[in-house]
Amino acid sequence: MDADLAQRLSRLLDRVESWLPEQPPAVDWSRDIAALWHSHPMGGQLVAVSPRDGVRLDDLIGVERQKHALLENTRAFLKGYPANHALLWGARGSGKSSMVRALLNTLAPDGLRLIQVDRHDLVALPILVQRLRDRPERFVVYCDDLSFEGSDDAYKALKSVLDGTLTGPPDNVLLYATSNRRHLLPESMADNQQTQLVDGELHHGDAVEEKISLSDRFGLWLAFHPFGQQAYLETCQHWVAHLGGENAWNEDARAEAVRYATLRGVRSGRAAWQFACQWVGSQSIQRPTT
Repeated sequence: MDADLAQRLSRLLDRVESWLPEQPPAVDWSRDIAALWHSHPMGGQLVAVSPRDGVRLDDLIGVERQKHALLENTRAFLKGYPANHALLWGARGSGKSSMVRALLNTLAPDGLRLIQVDRHDLVALPILVQRLRDRPERFVVYCDDLSFEGSDDAYKALKSVLDGTLTGPPDNVLLYATSNRRHLLPESMADNQQTQLVDGELHHGDAVEEKISLSDRFGLWLAFHPFGQQAYLETCQHWVAHLGGENAWNEDARAEAVRYATLRGVRSGRAAWQFACQWVGSQSIQRPTT
């Protein structure tokens, strides 16, 4: 190759590189405590992110049993003891995702590192797990609002990493997932038509067994149910006081909180937070300035 051709190729490569988006800096796990995993045809990339908020475990009301179980499981994992993959399932807005964020805020000083993976990026999950295998840190790989419409590639990748390969996930990686579906897959009436009663025992059909087999790979199941009136009002009181001060919660706020939930047709931690934002914001606007 002559010098002129080499120069032209070099200039062409420089132009191509200038068109490419700037690559984010590499994750420094001594400083960064959370990252997002983005898959691409060549594998995948970790992008460091700051925690979304400062929510604490004490901020989550009405889910004491779930908090205790997940906290104990994660503490055992950080100390190198046996621990389970966890599936947090149940009603929307009941605190599943908030609990994982609060867990990171609580245990990051103890060495917890969190990597969030979108469902569409699960196809490259085996590559991520392999990259983490020899790291000294301990990671929770987190899938939020997880569900599948069928036996797609993402479903197969998650199932394989959880418990379906010869090696399995390394000791320094746990998988936590949140979902509105207990078995992560849609369940239809047709699935149950294959169920048979044999010698007094109930035997599920292949479709049901296949759907149950994925959620069975999570050793810790935590169910989140819709809030009762008392838990909802206690959560409203907590967030109103948090945003507006202790005196912001009064009988007027309580009555409006009940009305808010009635109009929306739901009582949940998310609804309580949204009410608190609305109430404190509206009261602040109406308060005369000095």
